[in-house]
Amino acid sequence: MEDSAFLIVLRGKSRSEEEYASSLKHKKSLRLPDGELQILLQSELQQNDATKTFQIDSYMDILSTHQFGRLLIWSPRISSTHDLVSLNFCELPLGTACIADVQVKGRGRAKNVWQSPVGCLLFSFTLQMDNGRIVPHVQYVVSLAVTEAIKVICKEKGLPDLDVKIKWPNDLYLNGLKVGGILCTSTYRSKKFNVSAGIGLNVDNHEPTTCLNAVLQKLTSGAQCLRREHILAAFFERFEVLFDVFINQGFQALEEVYYATWLHSGQKVVIEEKNECGLPQKSVVTVQGLTPSGYLLAVDDEDKRYELHPDGNRFDSGI
Repeated sequence: MEDSAFLIVLRGKSRSEEEYASSLKHKKSLRLPDGELQILLQSELQQNDATKTFQIDSYMDILSTHQFGRLLIWSPRISSTHDLVSLNFCELPLGTACIADVQVKGRGRAKNVWQSPVGCLLFSFTLQMDNGRIVPHVQYVVSLAVTEAIKVICKEKGLPDLDVKIKWPNDLYLNGLKVGGILCTSTYRSKKFNVSAGIGLNVDNHEPTTCLNAVLQKLTSGAQCLRREHILAAFFERFEVLFDVFINQGFQALEEVYYATWLHSGQKVVIEEKNECGLPQKSVVTVQGLTPSGYLLAVDDEDKRYELHPDGNRFDSGI
């Protein structure tokens, strides 16, 4: 195998999904923009019990979804899980997930690079939507599903709650430090929006900021830790429920729990706009929620409304 080739391993939850995995292997149609692929079924893979390797069997044993995460693509090292699912979207059943132990070209928002060391939960998956007006909100549903999955696992294991918060629009923070990020991209084809959702979550990697297990060890004796397999299964189970509510009832049905999880309620933000003379003028506004288009809604002391747009890691005012 050439140095530029990446190994991917396919596994389905059910017999039909295993058959689909087999067909994907034999068609040899999966591709990446920056490297060749060596494709194996899990049954053809020599088992590796190394703790730093994602344990596919453990994940499949606890997964209980109807659609999401049931066809899994695992790689010990890949350029980008997001590139794989987005480039091969039409070849994959909806809900297919790609997870990697290490990424060498992880993607963030605005062409940022997401550092992807060993111990980070790195995965992307596919979904589809009809209504283009609500596509921008799906990243908020993904973010919420991550935070809820962590809460579920901590409760089930009798562990202290890790209060992971959402920093709008798509970052995850714990104790003031970034521990995760969300990237959602979409294309329009045959009157459908094909969405690829990517997640990076620091589970057991202390760099470059901190991770869930580092914080957990400070709160406990350190005997227990969170595993990527459990978080991934819990994520898809929560996302499947939240996504159904989102599609059928709108994001408004999730706003209360979303606002309870994000960092911005009542946050003061300094914005700059031009006055009547064309000169820059700064003012302070208060974040109140989200606009129908998915941006931040803020008001000033005179109840003038502002729509704030992300610009890198800052907020810009919009009309």
